[in-house]
Amino acid sequence: MNETAKTPLGRAAGPRLIAIVGPYQSGKTTLLESLLARGGALQRQGKVSDGTSLGDATPEARAHQMSVEPNIACVDYMGDRYTFVDCPGSIEFLNDMRATLAACDLAIVVCELDEKKVPLLQVILRELEEQNIPRLLFLNKIDLATSSIRESLKLLQPASRAPLLLRQIPIWQNGISTGFIDLALERAFIYREHAPSTVVDLPEGELPREKEARYSMLERLADYDDTLMEELISDIEPPRDQVFDDLTKDVRGGQIVPILMGAAERGNGVTRLLKALRHESPGVAETRERLNLAAEGPPLAHVLRTMHTAHGGKLSFARVLRGSFADGASVLNSHGEEDRISGLSRLTGGSLAKVGSAEEGDTLAFGRLEHALTGQTFTEAKTNAEAPEPLAMQPTPEPIHGFALVVKDRKDEVRVAAALGKLIEEDPALVFQQDAEASELRLLGQGEMHLRVALERLSARYNVNVGARKRSMSYRETIRDAVSTRGRHKKQSGGHGQYGDVLIDVRPQARGEGFAFSETVHGGTVPKQYFASVEIGCRDGMARGPLGFPVVDVAVTLTDGSYHTVDSSDMAFRAAAKLAVTEALAKARPVLLEPILSVDVHVPTDALSRATGMVSARRGQILGYDPREGWPGWDTLKALIPEAEIGDLILELRSATAGVGTYAAKFNHMAELSGKPAEHVVAQRAHERAG
Repeated sequence: MNETAKTPLGRAAGPRLIAIVGPYQSGKTTLLESLLARGGALQRQGKVSDGTSLGDATPEARAHQMSVEPNIACVDYMGDRYTFVDCPGSIEFLNDMRATLAACDLAIVVCELDEKKVPLLQVILRELEEQNIPRLLFLNKIDLATSSIRESLKLLQPASRAPLLLRQIPIWQNGISTGFIDLALERAFIYREHAPSTVVDLPEGELPREKEARYSMLERLADYDDTLMEELISDIEPPRDQVFDDLTKDVRGGQIVPILMGAAERGNGVTRLLKALRHESPGVAETRERLNLAAEGPPLAHVLRTMHTAHGGKLSFARVLRGSFADGASVLNSHGEEDRISGLSRLTGGSLAKVGSAEEGDTLAFGRLEHALTGQTFTEAKTNAEAPEPLAMQPTPEPIHGFALVVKDRKDEVRVAAALGKLIEEDPALVFQQDAEASELRLLGQGEMHLRVALERLSARYNVNVGARKRSMSYRETIRDAVSTRGRHKKQSGGHGQYGDVLIDVRPQARGEGFAFSETVHGGTVPKQYFASVEIGCRDGMARGPLGFPVVDVAVTLTDGSYHTVDSSDMAFRAAAKLAVTEALAKARPVLLEPILSVDVHVPTDALSRATGMVSARRGQILGYDPREGWPGWDTLKALIPEAEIGDLILELRSATAGVGTYAAKFNHMAELSGKPAEHVVAQRAHERAG
């Protein structure tokens, strides 16, 4: 198989996959709209605010005025095909972009000059940096900018590990950006509304500023090119082709992040962005190399998104990284499961168009791959074919928020699990749990909006009406004192009766040691064959203690008892042991235990004091804080927090940190809960039992 052909300047040919990422409300979906319109895929550019955009067309996105799932669209521009994936900008939907990034050629990072959004920009750039994704930054809403471009660079640079490189500088007229100077082309452009910019002579007085900015750009490129460095030292003007070659090489290698600018809503700067993609974006061959995939081998595709449609069934949007697939072919996924392709479609301008085959580099919708999951790869299912390895990508994050589901209509109970299964296929960051102890169905995810959108989809797509309430906590109880009790089970009702009699010692154990059973019976007062039944009966009695919760950290010793040669049985001794334990627990001063979580709270440094206050207000014990490793400008606060208090912590953290604060929690230990809080918990459990 031949590698993708290249022009002398290194322009990669073939279909490209481009991710559009950036902070919430930075204008990503508007940029997608503008790119499609400029490429001719749309007759007229729509507006997100008017509900006329191609992207964010779902009821949930329209209702919340934000992207809540990836928007995929394709356009042909100057003979090249581009598939754009507009990824949600909220941190709660960050996992949606991870599967896309794994197989994309380049990411356009959309941002604006808003200091409050820099932490979220840093989070998003970190995702790209961890996967070594080539990227360029589109400085959007330049028509609304009030600060100088140099100030902007100082504001944005801390968010990026790689140097940000000014590829363009704005032309100002009466404090408004009316165009830009391309520092690589050394040309000036004046914006036109929803049309390509016009090339003009360099405005009077701009030449010194252009020379200074261009020299700064060349100096940065020279850090990675000794020849260019020698030319600059010798005051030799480098050839334009050499500058473009350096730009291309450094972008693809992730050494630099070029900054282009414009105003997506007006269509400004979009043509130059498309041309930068055309010349500087890597293609599928370079992406294979980044992913350490061989150029030769069986066909291979990566699933970047899953959709369940009302009429077309399941669609798996996948990027073909090697070879090709024909409609009707059988494929083998990463788990070794086979499917047959039932239809191939390309999203052009938002509408699905049937195609006969998926060629190398294509990103298409594969119909009815029932076993394929987002993040998996698949290959041809030929004789002796091996299941392909999935691509390396960031793991799905652990859930940090959740609630119990309340099915409003009993007839929907059967459909809830099936509908949630489809939602989780589309969004693996959702987690569905069935808690048998609490008799609860639980939905967990990345935040309040993430879960709210999931419930809205359940209602809109599957007509399943589900409410939400606070989850039950896994309280336990134990004892403070050691006691001895006798339990006797005796029943006579004609024929063989029932008889079991035990004397037990019950004592508390150290926290976390669990249940222990032993016996010190002498003289055969309780035959050995009944010891196991006595232990089972003790466990039965501890399933629900006097406070209403399972009992833990208790040791029971069988010391004595009696039996009847005819009426004694395993069942009788089990019942007697349960009676004895139940009485003992009530006498041994029971105490409530609550789960305590070890929590690492990650926030920008300027929000640390507020995060500390949130932890303290939740009965949290602060253990200390340190700079967050590898995250300049961030701190990690370590604490122990009762699980019952952590429910809405993520909501407050996000509110106090412009949406970027987060935490990681895991179980640490059980601790005694007493006083009014314990009384409230016990009363609530009694009310639930009575109801």
